[in-house]
Amino acid sequence: MRRPAFLLFAVLLAAGSFAATTSPPTNVQLTIYNQNFALVRENRDMTLEKGMNTVSVRDVASKIEPSSVAFKSLTDPNAVVVREQNYQYDLINTNTILNKSLGKRIKLTKYLNGTVKEMEGTVLSTPENGLVLQTADGIVLNPSGEIQVMEMPEGLVPRPTLVWKLQADKSGPQKTEISYLTNNITWMADYVAVVDPLDKYIDLTGWVTLDNKSGATYENASLNLMAGDVHRVQEREGMEMAYKAMPMAGRAEEPQFTEKAFFEYHLYTLKDKTTVRDKESKQISLLTASRVPAKKVYVYDGARNQKKVNVLMEVVNSQSNNLGMPLPKGKVRVYKAEADANQHFIGEDLIDHTPKDEKVRLYLGDAFDLVGERKQMTQRRISDHEREESYEISLRNHKDTPVTIVVVEHIWGDWKITQSSHGYNKKDAYTAELPIEVPKDGEVTVTYTVRIKW
Repeated sequence: MRRPAFLLFAVLLAAGSFAATTSPPTNVQLTIYNQNFALVRENRDMTLEKGMNTVSVRDVASKIEPSSVAFKSLTDPNAVVVREQNYQYDLINTNTILNKSLGKRIKLTKYLNGTVKEMEGTVLSTPENGLVLQTADGIVLNPSGEIQVMEMPEGLVPRPTLVWKLQADKSGPQKTEISYLTNNITWMADYVAVVDPLDKYIDLTGWVTLDNKSGATYENASLNLMAGDVHRVQEREGMEMAYKAMPMAGRAEEPQFTEKAFFEYHLYTLKDKTTVRDKESKQISLLTASRVPAKKVYVYDGARNQKKVNVLMEVVNSQSNNLGMPLPKGKVRVYKAEADANQHFIGEDLIDHTPKDEKVRLYLGDAFDLVGERKQMTQRRISDHEREESYEISLRNHKDTPVTIVVVEHIWGDWKITQSSHGYNKKDAYTAELPIEVPKDGEVTVTYTVRIKW
């Protein structure tokens, strides 16, 4: 019968040597950024003696950025000075104990058919390279059994630990504040939009998904979510972020977050405190809005997709449209309601951070019953820096209702359309748009000629 890899008393001995010297954290404030990091601030009570003190805090995030740690006394900031700050993260486990036992003696106990066999030896090689022991009878390779270390190696800790050397001008209790940045914790917005049967309105529900892999649990925390593109200096490869959104249904009675502008970003604050556990995904309602006016738009961009006509939904994020809150970037999943109240998934898209009064445009897929075809009919060189081109675009509508299709043409250079069968809008220096009415079960042919200089 196999036993644990090392005796429990060794672990308990090590744990006892790192007894906590502060109270549990209170007034925890957690500001999470949607760039896979967070700012943690918390208060701790401690009693200091006059002179030099060593203070250890074990329950901190394992993905902490040590250089970001700050400590200060709230009771008397001028009476406590930080002389030294350390972050210990060489954790107690089977491998670290045996790796640090290289050259030291250990004991192995093997239980076989009711008999006990013991063996002592010196560690010549660590388990990662294959355990090798020098015993009185010779060298033993990869021995099995219960391993007992004679002494706990120095420098190992049961949990990541912050250690301060503090110089106090006087003895007594101190309320302190600790803050630090930690990685591997993030948030993302997820939205569910339900389009009404006539494609005129949507009901929008927003959720915040928190994903915590920072190595710490934040109990009863005041939660803030920062939305925006905060610049950070990358000195090493970014940590891998795993994210999986959880499907949610239902609608909150009222928003749980308050929103305000903060510097050049937006801050969303949860009204009530919450606990964010390590290795947990949590979803919290962000917003709800009913009967938001929406517009379905058909777009044909023949240079990029020869046959397909794109389907988009447009919404203006304004207070008059029952919205108006700055929308954090995230994924929008869109469903359509039938007259009998059934709903079906019709597409999804990502939105960027969207201020109030700006337009949200969602690409949902390609229209089944609309077809486009684009052909270049002529190309003529006029001079070394000018040419003329002509195009023909056919739009076919197999629906039983007329539709408007916006034809998008990309033209590079200094251009001018000299002939066109339909009116057009110059959207920008490189784009022309032609809104075309196509009758039911009908076809429209668009032609135009353009001169381009360079």
